[in-house]
Amino acid sequence: MQGYDMLIEQAIASSVGAEGPGWDFSWLRGRTSGGRPPWSYSRRASKLLAVARRPLDVDTGGGEVLASLAPLPRHMVATEAWRPNIPVAAERLRPYGVVVLGGAANRIPIRDVVFDLVLNRHGGLNAAEVARVLVPNGRLLTQQVGSRNGLALNNALGAPPPADPDGWTLAIAVERLKSHGLDVLDAREEMIDYVFHDIAAVVFQLRAVPWQIRDFDLARYDGALRRLHDRIRVEGAFVTRDHRFLIEARQPRH
Repeated sequence: MQGYDMLIEQAIASSVGAEGPGWDFSWLRGRTSGGRPPWSYSRRASKLLAVARRPLDVDTGGGEVLASLAPLPRHMVATEAWRPNIPVAAERLRPYGVVVLGGAANRIPIRDVVFDLVLNRHGGLNAAEVARVLVPNGRLLTQQVGSRNGLALNNALGAPPPADPDGWTLAIAVERLKSHGLDVLDAREEMIDYVFHDIAAVVFQLRAVPWQIRDFDLARYDGALRRLHDRIRVEGAFVTRDHRFLIEARQPRH
């Protein structure tokens, strides 16, 4: 196994691109494993898209996931709140005829009730906004990152959790959707092993996902990172857990 300093140099050099627009975690292949929930969001989304006439993808990022679901319906719309991602998503999704709209976080920049399907993978879930834009019998499919995600990494590095660990769970999301009149058809929640095979993968992840440890800095966490590196060398890997939940819901017929 390579030494700590060389691995950190590799992580820094490779994570520069991950800090830009879009979401590219391809460098982690072979350096991490696990993290796959027992359901397939993509498979279910593809089935719903096949019968949708006016679908919406919320918080599309750089359009990577939505593009992977092609072919897409003719009148597909996507939204993205983070401004640097908007041109990236627009360019990626243009060949599929998708209109990409910018807007404020947790707000859908459409006034009318027009969508028969709302997709949301790891985006902000505003139950009131979803209920507002869904037509009668319209569907919502969302996969969310729960508030207990990756906490073993925070603990290992002596960092505080990014938020209240009980602040965003399946039960809370279901309650909010029901309170806005949606019928929940399917609801699943899992804690899934996610394995780091070297310290470079840990640093790459923390630079690419800065909200996991909000004050992350190599100098500030140098001692803790070196201890975790030694632990990985001895144990062969470091295991944390991804918190994921999936909900499919429906706007009732009026």
